[in-house]
Amino acid sequence: MDEHLVISALGTDKPGIINELSKLALGQQCNILDTRMTVLGDAFALIMMVSGGNSAIASLKQVLTTAANGLELTISIQSTQPKQRQDTALPYHVEVIAIDNPGIVHEITGFFSNKNINIEEMNTGTYCAAHTGTLMFSLTIEIKIPGNIDISSLKDEFVAFCDDRNLDATIEPCK
Repeated sequence: MDEHLVISALGTDKPGIINELSKLALGQQCNILDTRMTVLGDAFALIMMVSGGNSAIASLKQVLTTAANGLELTISIQSTQPKQRQDTALPYHVEVIAIDNPGIVHEITGFFSNKNINIEEMNTGTYCAAHTGTLMFSLTIEIKIPGNIDISSLKDEFVAFCDDRNLDATIEPCK
């Protein structure tokens, strides 16, 4: 039975990091199942889930520890299990755009957390508005809405919540 491992890596961005990490996984007969990578400022950040047999995962842990110095990365490793399907939870996509100000992420994540709705993925960013140059904020999240929640009421509550805070928002089923 395959083991699963989550690898996170953080360091200064430079070409070839993903190639080297994927080569290490392949060289140890591990399969890359899921990856998220981004560059924030001049920092490279990656989170990756791999699977492999017991000896392959043990070997990968060892080579990653050794490779971290050469790649100038801080690497963290954690064993995990594949996520269990939630047949009653419905996937929804949320988008928010607003003039940037502190606390938006906290307020939106709090809205969903208070309703026991899990955030599966989140991306945020800032950019300058086209004509005014005003700093804008954007957020996209994927959530899983439990089957016992009335979606129509939730959508109404979320829109009202965002209107009170002058946030443009949508909440729609994932396609």
